[in-house]
Amino acid sequence: MAIPSERLIPEWLRARFVDPPKWIPEVSDEQPWMGKNLSPKIASVLLPIVFRDGGPTVMLTRRSPYLADHAGQISFPGGRSELIDTSGIETALRETEEEIGLHRRHIEVIGTLPEYLTRTGYLVTPVVSIVHPPFEIKADASEVEEVFEVPLAFLMDGSHHQLRVAEFPGGVGQRSFYTISYEDFFIWGATAAMLRNLFHFLRA
Repeated sequence: MAIPSERLIPEWLRARFVDPPKWIPEVSDEQPWMGKNLSPKIASVLLPIVFRDGGPTVMLTRRSPYLADHAGQISFPGGRSELIDTSGIETALRETEEEIGLHRRHIEVIGTLPEYLTRTGYLVTPVVSIVHPPFEIKADASEVEEVFEVPLAFLMDGSHHQLRVAEFPGGVGQRSFYTISYEDFFIWGATAAMLRNLFHFLRA
Protein backbone atom coordinates (compact mmCIF):
# COMPACT_ATOMS: atom_id res chain seq x y z
CA MET A 1 0.00 0.00 0.00
CA ALA A 2 1.28 3.46 -0.91
CA ILE A 3 0.34 6.68 0.88
CA PRO A 4 -1.93 8.69 -1.48
CA SER A 5 -0.21 11.66 -3.10
CA GLU A 6 -2.79 14.07 -1.67
CA ARG A 7 -1.43 13.26 1.79
CA LEU A 8 2.15 14.10 0.81
CA ILE A 9 1.66 17.86 0.78
CA PRO A 10 2.61 20.41 3.46
CA GLU A 11 -0.97 21.30 4.43
CA TRP A 12 -2.02 17.71 5.00
CA LEU A 13 1.15 16.79 6.88
CA ARG A 14 0.83 19.78 9.20
CA ALA A 15 -2.81 18.90 9.92
CA ARG A 16 -1.95 15.25 10.63
CA PHE A 17 0.48 16.22 13.38
CA VAL A 18 -1.90 18.83 14.85
CA ASP A 19 -4.68 16.23 15.12
CA PRO A 20 -3.03 12.79 15.04
CA PRO A 21 -5.10 9.62 14.66
CA LYS A 22 -4.98 6.58 16.91
CA TRP A 23 -2.26 4.29 15.62
CA ILE A 24 0.18 1.69 16.88
CA PRO A 25 3.90 2.15 16.22
CA GLU A 26 5.69 -0.90 14.93
CA VAL A 27 8.06 -2.51 17.45
CA SER A 28 11.40 -3.75 16.18
CA ASP A 29 13.71 -6.36 17.66
CA GLU A 30 15.86 -3.60 19.18
CA GLN A 31 14.07 -4.12 22.50
CA PRO A 32 16.37 -6.85 23.96
CA TRP A 33 18.74 -4.03 24.93
CA MET A 34 16.30 -3.06 27.66
CA GLY A 35 17.08 -6.25 29.57
CA LYS A 36 20.52 -4.90 30.46
CA ASN A 37 19.05 -2.52 33.09
CA LEU A 38 21.00 0.43 31.74
CA SER A 39 19.84 3.99 31.22
CA PRO A 40 19.51 4.78 27.52
CA LYS A 41 21.45 7.61 25.93
CA ILE A 42 19.07 10.37 24.82
CA ALA A 43 19.29 11.44 21.18
CA SER A 44 17.24 13.02 18.40
CA VAL A 45 17.26 12.95 14.63
CA LEU A 46 15.70 15.26 12.08
CA LEU A 47 13.42 13.65 9.52
CA PRO A 48 13.61 16.40 6.88
CA ILE A 49 10.98 16.50 4.14
CA VAL A 50 12.07 18.82 1.34
CA PHE A 51 9.42 20.19 -1.01
CA ARG A 52 11.01 20.42 -4.45
CA ASP A 53 9.34 21.42 -7.72
CA GLY A 54 9.51 17.77 -8.77
CA GLY A 55 7.86 16.53 -5.59
CA PRO A 56 8.71 16.03 -1.92
CA THR A 57 11.89 14.23 -0.91
CA VAL A 58 13.46 13.04 2.32
CA MET A 59 17.01 14.18 3.06
CA LEU A 60 19.34 11.47 4.33
CA THR A 61 23.04 11.08 4.99
CA ARG A 62 25.60 8.37 4.43
CA ARG A 63 27.82 8.27 7.50
CA SER A 64 31.58 8.51 7.19
CA PRO A 65 33.28 5.12 6.73
CA TYR A 66 35.80 6.12 9.42
CA LEU A 67 33.35 6.42 12.31
CA ALA A 68 33.57 3.97 15.19
CA ASP A 69 29.79 3.33 15.21
CA HIS A 70 27.52 2.68 12.22
CA ALA A 71 30.22 3.60 9.71
CA GLY A 72 28.93 3.96 6.16
CA GLN A 73 25.29 3.46 7.12
CA ILE A 74 22.37 5.56 5.93
CA SER A 75 20.91 7.78 8.63
CA PHE A 76 19.04 10.97 9.40
CA PRO A 77 21.04 13.97 10.59
CA GLY A 78 21.07 14.03 14.36
CA GLY A 79 22.85 12.79 17.43
CA ARG A 80 23.14 12.67 21.19
CA SER A 81 21.55 15.27 23.44
CA GLU A 82 23.84 17.81 25.09
CA LEU A 83 23.35 19.84 28.26
CA ILE A 84 22.78 23.00 26.20
CA ASP A 85 19.73 21.44 24.49
CA THR A 86 16.39 22.44 25.99
CA SER A 87 14.43 19.72 24.17
CA GLY A 88 14.69 16.86 21.72
CA ILE A 89 13.77 19.28 18.95
CA GLU A 90 16.70 21.53 19.90
CA THR A 91 19.01 18.51 19.77
CA ALA A 92 17.85 17.63 16.27
CA LEU A 93 18.21 21.20 15.00
CA ARG A 94 21.66 21.68 16.53
CA GLU A 95 23.00 18.34 15.34
CA THR A 96 21.63 18.91 11.84
CA GLU A 97 23.41 22.23 11.53
CA GLU A 98 26.64 20.73 12.88
CA GLU A 99 26.53 17.65 10.64
CA ILE A 100 25.29 18.98 7.31
CA GLY A 101 25.26 22.78 7.67
CA LEU A 102 21.49 23.10 7.23
CA HIS A 103 20.46 26.22 9.18
CA ARG A 104 17.32 26.07 11.30
CA ARG A 105 15.82 29.09 9.53
CA HIS A 106 15.01 26.73 6.65
CA ILE A 107 13.42 24.11 8.93
CA GLU A 108 9.76 24.06 9.96
CA VAL A 109 9.22 21.47 12.68
CA ILE A 110 5.74 19.94 12.35
CA GLY A 111 5.88 17.21 15.00
CA THR A 112 7.59 14.17 16.41
CA LEU A 113 7.18 10.42 16.07
CA PRO A 114 7.35 8.01 19.03
CA GLU A 115 10.75 7.54 20.61
CA TYR A 116 12.77 4.69 19.15
CA LEU A 117 15.12 2.56 21.27
CA THR A 118 18.11 1.26 19.32
CA ARG A 119 20.03 -1.91 20.07
CA THR A 120 23.08 0.24 20.86
CA GLY A 121 21.21 1.93 23.71
CA TYR A 122 20.04 5.21 22.23
CA LEU A 123 16.52 6.47 22.86
CA VAL A 124 15.91 8.53 19.73
CA THR A 125 13.21 11.14 19.10
CA PRO A 126 12.45 11.50 15.36
CA VAL A 127 11.64 15.17 14.69
CA VAL A 128 9.61 15.52 11.50
CA SER A 129 10.09 18.74 9.60
CA ILE A 130 9.44 20.55 6.36
CA VAL A 131 12.57 22.03 4.82
CA HIS A 132 12.09 25.10 2.66
CA PRO A 133 14.47 25.63 -0.30
CA PRO A 134 16.66 27.31 -1.29
CA PHE A 135 19.25 26.32 1.27
CA GLU A 136 22.92 25.37 1.42
CA ILE A 137 24.41 22.11 2.62
CA LYS A 138 27.94 21.77 3.93
CA ALA A 139 28.59 18.35 5.39
CA ASP A 140 31.10 17.77 8.17
CA ALA A 141 33.41 15.30 6.43
CA SER A 142 34.45 13.74 9.73
CA GLU A 143 30.87 12.54 10.25
CA VAL A 144 29.10 12.57 6.89
CA GLU A 145 30.33 11.17 3.61
CA GLU A 146 27.31 12.18 1.52
CA VAL A 147 23.97 14.00 1.73
CA PHE A 148 21.25 12.85 -0.66
CA GLU A 149 17.47 12.90 -1.14
CA VAL A 150 14.96 10.12 -1.83
CA PRO A 151 11.43 10.79 -3.12
CA LEU A 152 8.97 10.76 -0.23
CA ALA A 153 6.44 8.84 -2.36
CA PHE A 154 8.99 6.03 -2.84
CA LEU A 155 9.68 5.78 0.89
CA MET A 156 5.97 5.89 1.74
CA ASP A 157 5.14 2.95 -0.53
CA GLY A 158 4.94 -0.17 1.60
CA SER A 159 5.87 -2.38 -1.35
CA HIS A 160 9.40 -0.99 -1.07
CA HIS A 161 9.75 -2.10 2.57
CA GLN A 162 11.33 -5.54 2.85
CA LEU A 163 11.49 -7.52 6.09
CA ARG A 164 14.75 -9.43 6.29
CA VAL A 165 16.30 -11.85 8.74
CA ALA A 166 20.06 -12.09 9.18
CA GLU A 167 22.60 -13.63 11.54
CA PHE A 168 24.91 -11.06 13.11
CA PRO A 169 28.33 -11.76 14.65
CA GLY A 170 29.64 -10.80 18.08
CA GLY A 171 26.89 -12.47 20.06
CA VAL A 172 24.13 -10.38 18.49
CA GLY A 173 22.52 -13.44 16.94
CA GLN A 174 19.61 -13.47 14.55
CA ARG A 175 17.80 -10.22 13.85
CA SER A 176 14.80 -9.25 11.78
CA PHE A 177 14.68 -5.74 10.35
CA TYR A 178 13.18 -3.70 7.55
CA THR A 179 15.19 -2.48 4.59
CA ILE A 180 14.47 0.01 1.81
CA SER A 181 16.66 0.00 -1.30
CA TYR A 182 16.79 3.06 -3.54
CA GLU A 183 19.30 3.24 -6.38
CA ASP A 184 22.62 2.36 -4.71
CA PHE A 185 21.44 3.34 -1.22
CA PHE A 186 20.56 0.59 1.27
CA ILE A 187 18.47 1.90 4.18
CA TRP A 188 18.05 -0.42 7.14
CA GLY A 189 18.01 -0.64 10.92
CA ALA A 190 16.75 2.30 12.97
CA THR A 191 16.47 4.62 9.95
CA ALA A 192 14.25 2.21 8.03
CA ALA A 193 12.23 1.52 11.18
CA MET A 194 11.54 5.22 11.74
CA LEU A 195 10.51 5.64 8.09
CA ARG A 196 8.26 2.61 8.54
CA ASN A 197 6.59 4.30 11.53
CA LEU A 198 6.12 7.49 9.52
CA PHE A 199 4.41 5.31 6.90
CA HIS A 200 2.06 3.84 9.53
CA PHE A 201 1.35 7.27 10.98
CA LEU A 202 0.44 8.79 7.61
CA ARG A 203 -1.76 5.93 6.48
CA ALA A 204 -3.67 5.53 9.78
